Amino acid sequence: MALFGAFFLALLAGAYAELPGCKMRITSKALELVKQEGLRFLEQELETITIPDLRGSEGHFYYNISEMKVTELQMTSSELNFHPEQELILQITNASLGMRFRRQLLYWFFYDGGYINASAEGISIHTALQLSRDPTGQIKVSNFSCQASVSRMHVNFGGTFKKVYDFLSMFITSGMRFLLNQQICPVLHHAGMVLLNSLLSTVPVRSSVDELVGIDYSLLKDPVASSSNLDMEFRGAFFPLAERNWSLPNRAVEPQLQEEERMVYVAISEFFFDSAMESYFRAGALQLSLVGDKVPHDLDMLLRATYFGSIILLSPAVIDSPMKLELRVTVPPRCTIKPSGTTISITASITIALVPPNQPEVQLSSMTMDARLSAKIALKGKALRTHLDLRKFRIYSNQSAFESLALIPLQDPLKTMLQIGVMPLLNKHTLRGVQIPLPEGINFVREVVTNHAGFLTIGADLHFAKGLHDVIEKYHRPADASEPQASSVPPTSMAAA
Repeated sequence: MALFGAFFLALLAGAYAELPGCKMRITSKALELVKQEGLRFLEQELETITIPDLRGSEGHFYYNISEMKVTELQMTSSELNFHPEQELILQITNASLGMRFRRQLLYWFFYDGGYINASAEGISIHTALQLSRDPTGQIKVSNFSCQASVSRMHVNFGGTFKKVYDFLSMFITSGMRFLLNQQICPVLHHAGMVLLNSLLSTVPVRSSVDELVGIDYSLLKDPVASSSNLDMEFRGAFFPLAERNWSLPNRAVEPQLQEEERMVYVAISEFFFDSAMESYFRAGALQLSLVGDKVPHDLDMLLRATYFGSIILLSPAVIDSPMKLELRVTVPPRCTIKPSGTTISITASITIALVPPNQPEVQLSSMTMDARLSAKIALKGKALRTHLDLRKFRIYSNQSAFESLALIPLQDPLKTMLQIGVMPLLNKHTLRGVQIPLPEGINFVREVVTNHAGFLTIGADLHFAKGLHDVIEKYHRPADASEPQASSVPPTSMAAA
């Protein structure tokens, strides 16, 4: 009985699980590009290592090593891979660091000082990074582990006391190697948990699209990694800014991702577009009113001829009043995605009236319009853009079939008016696009859109328009300077000596 109850609860939870409107897959083909940019970022971070001064003595030999700084970093071998449990693993082997420091050496009564070069060789670094969803739906680095070791140090001593230095250098190099071992992982831990999270914070969660509508890209669950890709599920829902708590139930087909040939894939369901159109509908944006000179002259003359019988019965003060044509969408438009293409169905009312000055308007007719638009979806940079074309158009009367027949002469002029006057306004707005959830500085290139039954997929490659270091400098560094350094330092067990 208990087993049956548990099974029932599992089914119930699955039935009420929220479906994503947008999915994203990062494939292993993107890792080489990410690794190249990531290694450049790590090089810049490791070059900021600050090594404590080293002081000591051995018999009559006293030394003080200070102002140790990293001057260059070389990484000859590195691998970045997805891992089912730890998301991303970076392995660096046989790396080397160039260093420069100030020496102050005393042997009996002989003193020597100055600057000297050194190198750390055989450096191995192993890091594991885990991604998760925070309570707001933002993607973040939730765990970062690190192990690092330096195999050997070499100091280029010279001068009068070179032979003495060579004999006693192991005391200095062993101490420097120990200190360097202790510094690598704290720097990388800070880069992963603090700086990388500042980059991920640029991925939009709930943001405004324009002055009327916003979009919600909250992660619905933690990212899921396999050996070949990383999958993320986003809510992908629009909402009116005046009703931030409103949401459209998602009853669309769940988008699917199967491909792995490109660096990244985005899948978007019909729900994504339906929520956008219903949000604009609820915001009162899907209406248009043309009065007087805004009504095309030829259409104005045709409307007056069509409704001449009604106009002639009006008072002389009203007959020559400006014409008004009002178009108002009556129900939220709906999107249909098929392998053959994407269409949007619209039902609207068209009201024709005269607007005499300082008097109530006089309605001449009210009719219903059914229209079908074809939508061409494209992804440019990070912006998902839509170009609309009017394909089918039909008007009919709300009053009688006889009046519907009388409206036939208006069919083509109204369609032309929509194509010339309304569609450019719509496309001006839809071609602005809406951002797909990617961090700042990363764009899509070489995009290919493929339609399926109920959803579409976009395959693309990635391009770093800005370096990781530049983006982090912009979004984090000013605040980072005031943060206590201890907050980014991992437990000492994370830095392997």
